[in-house]
Amino acid sequence: MATVSFQNIQKSFGPTKVIHGIDFDIGEGEFMVLVGPSGCGKSTLLRMLAGLEEISGGTIAIDGKVVNEIESKDRDIAMVFQSYALYPHMTVRDNMAFSLKLRKADRTMTDERVANAARILNLDALLDRFPRELSGGQRQRVAIARALACQPKFIVCDEAISALDVSVQAQIINLLLDLQQKYGLTYLFIAHDLAVVRHISDRVGVMYLGRLAELATREELFEHPLHPYTKALLSAVPEADPAHERSRKRQILQGDVPSPLSPPSGCRFHTRCPIAMEVCGKVVPEWREARPGHMVACHAVTEGLPG
Repeated sequence: MATVSFQNIQKSFGPTKVIHGIDFDIGEGEFMVLVGPSGCGKSTLLRMLAGLEEISGGTIAIDGKVVNEIESKDRDIAMVFQSYALYPHMTVRDNMAFSLKLRKADRTMTDERVANAARILNLDALLDRFPRELSGGQRQRVAIARALACQPKFIVCDEAISALDVSVQAQIINLLLDLQQKYGLTYLFIAHDLAVVRHISDRVGVMYLGRLAELATREELFEHPLHPYTKALLSAVPEADPAHERSRKRQILQGDVPSPLSPPSGCRFHTRCPIAMEVCGKVVPEWREARPGHMVACHAVTEGLPG
């Protein structure tokens, strides 16, 4: 298991700043999920954690050790991508062994870990096949097995199930949860399906245009959302009860999401916010604890709080 700490994380691509001071921690064995609109910086944040993008400012620490300058292969993190990211010319066995070879693991250890991961994910019969011979669900199982073969403390999943059929999604989700329980894994997961988020997460962070808008436990966020963007997001989740669905009032946001290349001043959400005040367009809201363990950045929510 691993702990992760993001402290004032910044990311720029040339003159364009896309991540603006992200602060949060992930606890040992926690299943942390990030949600938010496309282009808000979720994947960029994950890639910085995994060492696939350089950090422009701030620090990322794993188990208390700052990893900003540590190579990706030495961070004890495995990543599972939406597109599987399997090498088409390699067999399943070789794909699973590839990251171990990068770490210069010896042949005996590599064979043992690949065989163990294949057994756990029920891939023994597929080890000599190529990715083109597999279904989407099988490919994603191979991607997860490749991550597991490295015996990481931390697994980062960048929309790892969104390209799969709904029935296959359920299988992969349950597999990830089982692996978490058996091996004490810590996850940082990106998802767009809020029903899935509610099922898998311990805590949920809501991002908007490069900043965190809200962060809370799953129960707290879904039952007591505070930020106007979070409320609008959750109001779009369909209800299983038709009577409740008909009586529910949806919050429809006006306008389009501004460009991340030129975000609004002050609160990034103020151009679409139904309760925006004058201060919202001028001052970036402070990241504060509004309820125990419930963080939010919103002038309307935090203006009455002490301190």
